[in-house]
This record gives sequence, C-alpha cells and structure tokens, in this order.
Amino acid sequence: MIRSVIWTVVLCNVAAILQSTVMNNIAIFNAVPDLALCVLVFSAYVNGTMAGQVSGFFSGLFYDFLSVAPLGMNCIIRTITGALTGIFKGQFFLDFILMPVILCTLATILKILITFILHLVIGTSIPNPFINFSTSLIETGLNALSAPLLFLILKNFKPILLGRS
Repeated sequence: MIRSVIWTVVLCNVAAILQSTVMNNIAIFNAVPDLALCVLVFSAYVNGTMAGQVSGFFSGLFYDFLSVAPLGMNCIIRTITGALTGIFKGQFFLDFILMPVILCTLATILKILITFILHLVIGTSIPNPFINFSTSLIETGLNALSAPLLFLILKNFKPILLGRS
C-alpha cells in the first residue's frame, strides 16, 4: 500500500502543478478540470479506502501549499473523497468511458458540497462555491469530459498505482 500511496501522491502533485500552470492558460470562465482529483479517484477506486484516504490527505496537503486555500481545506476534501471512492473498489466494472465520467462527476459534486459545508462552519476564509455556481458547473463538466482520457492514460500506470493484494 505504501508504494501505491507514494506514486498516487506523486501523480496527483504532477497533475496539480499541470492544472495550476498550463491548464490555467486555457481556463473556461476561470474553471479548469481538477486533474489531481481525477487521479485520486482512479487510484482510490483501484486500491480501496485506506490507500484512497491516505493518498487524498497527502496530495491535499501539497495542493494546500500550492493554492491560496486555508491550510487543511484540500486535505479534508481529498481525504473524504479518497475514502468514499475507495468504498467502491471492485463493486463495478471499470470501463473507460462511463465509470470515469460518473466517478469524477460525483467526486466533483462532493468537493463542492464539502467546500460549502466548510464555508458554513469556518466562514469567509473559505469561498462559497455557490456564489460562482457557473464555475463549479463548468469544472464538473470539464472533469467529466477529461475523465475517460485521464483514466485511459492512468491505466498505463496501474502497475505502480496498484497496491499489493
């Protein structure tokens, strides 16, 4: 499990850097696909709950340092997302069109809901995702559109992302 967590965090960090640099140049209404979230979803789905939540925590911690978000916000979001996605390990056949779209769409909706709950609990230091709801919808759509291609690419990394059984 340790090897898969390390590789997942590395790939999530590469995706986070890619989305914060290259993808920001092609943003649609300030929305870019959350590639790091989709990498986490793939890894959590193939590795299970424990690897998903540990990978989510450490990749979220890196993303907190990369973004202007309060420290811990992305840790919470990605830890919960990794844990909940890991529950579905082995429950469904992972095709490379429909399931990536469903999983990444649900993960993005979960991210929006957790961000809103954190906004209600903590206050204005965490932005309300429903103020810019169009941006949240566009991000959800971009994640859904990019998920099949990203999962197809990640399938090639499955040997290093897959924990020992």
